[in-house]
Amino acid sequence: MHDKPPLHEPPRVVIISTSHDQLGDTGDRTGVWLEELAMPYWIFADAGFEVDLASIRGGEVVYDPRSVGNEDTRTASVERLLGDQAAGAKIVSSLPLASVRLDRYDAVFLPGGHGAMWDFPESRTLADLVTRAFLDGLVIGAVCHGPAGLIGATKDDGSPLVQGRRVNAFTNEEERAVGLDGIVPFLLEDRLRDLGAEFVKGPPFQPFSAVDQNLVTGQNAESSGLVARNMLRLLEDQAMRAGTMDVRSEAR
Repeated sequence: MHDKPPLHEPPRVVIISTSHDQLGDTGDRTGVWLEELAMPYWIFADAGFEVDLASIRGGEVVYDPRSVGNEDTRTASVERLLGDQAAGAKIVSSLPLASVRLDRYDAVFLPGGHGAMWDFPESRTLADLVTRAFLDGLVIGAVCHGPAGLIGATKDDGSPLVQGRRVNAFTNEEERAVGLDGIVPFLLEDRLRDLGAEFVKGPPFQPFSAVDQNLVTGQNAESSGLVARNMLRLLEDQAMRAGTMDVRSEAR
């Protein structure tokens, strides 16, 4: 991993979402789990970051309809995202992943949702981007099924990026609890372990996050804010070392 140059002014993060909208052969729709995009979006934006949205194919971000909720169950961050004109414009016309230039960003965030289990691991473009981001010292965050985007990333020597690293993601136990262990193409916890990751986890459906160098991972939708705040801590450390700026983190 190389030393990261000073942060941009203002600092910038790109959130990369799945473009896959079919839940296997069930006929049900899926996509990104909206809370996993919305909570980090506002944590970064409120800390003074410029936030861009990208997706594997670009265009309108597809999200799991169950993650929108209703008036009684919708989270405040999702409500805010859906009601914000600027954020809404980004959701309607996300950047195609192939157009993302890493030299414009200080951090990369991968939200989950079951859609990510299909197109994240299959995207060579995403694997190459995550590889370059990590080696260039950008802070990388991934939550729930978002760590599926780490599967194809590698170190300088070609070995898996997650090999020997403390990593967290949606667990086998949680996948079975939601009844989708027989629908997803593989179990993410198992795959990360197979790649040599030191998989660590907390109780099911409780906030939990692992930090290893500039890689931050989280277990479930409830962990979205924790991952984003842990990323801010790392970015604050970079900023202080460079003596360039102050990130307004709510992590304190």
